[in-house]
Amino acid sequence: MSTSSRRRSLAALLAATVLSIGASAAGAAEDAVVIPPPAVDETAGAGTETAIFAGGCFWGVQGVFQHVKGVKSAVSGYAGGEAKTAQYETVSTGATGHAESVAVKFDPREVSYGRLLQIFFSVAHNPTQLNFQGPDRGTQYRSVLFVADPEQRKVAERYIDQLDKAHVFAQPIVTKVSETTGFYPAEAYHQDFLTLNPTYPYIVYNDLPKIENLKSLFPADYRSQPVLVRKAKG
Repeated sequence: MSTSSRRRSLAALLAATVLSIGASAAGAAEDAVVIPPPAVDETAGAGTETAIFAGGCFWGVQGVFQHVKGVKSAVSGYAGGEAKTAQYETVSTGATGHAESVAVKFDPREVSYGRLLQIFFSVAHNPTQLNFQGPDRGTQYRSVLFVADPEQRKVAERYIDQLDKAHVFAQPIVTKVSETTGFYPAEAYHQDFLTLNPTYPYIVYNDLPKIENLKSLFPADYRSQPVLVRKAKG
């Protein structure tokens, strides 16, 4: 079964439950974890910076970062593989080397890379799950930080080591740190999916709780109006 077919099947299975108990009672597939900020962060420079995060289905990861102050854009896409295989159905085979990813452009004077990492590990996904995230299975759902430069690598690696040594998660972190070799934006229908489809069962069950967790655990960083790739249509 293809990933898109599986998601449709999952949506059908969840629909009756979600509609009967309501979105507020649906609950999160993955619980947020309260974690300390990184002991080592980068120095804020002038201008914007880009960081690429992969941690399961890009719908929820994009949605989380779109609600973070200081983020100028968050685009769903593919990273880790070649340009010729950067299409959703092909990536969904798990054989391309790509991971569903989100390219986050941010102003480091407003939100640091370390703070984005803290949000990523705390509310955007579970960094202890190897090649899966919640209901999604396959290497395309692996946890990866695609770093843009040596400073991002240093901050990411030291933060992972810090969290592992503090045992803030029940299991070791499996997130890999890799060089950015290319990022390929996903198809238009994947962009802003959370905002455009707030009643879609997969979103209600797996992703809307992440937004609530962001608002609860990081109130100073939360923005109520997301920064969108395209204007949401009502």
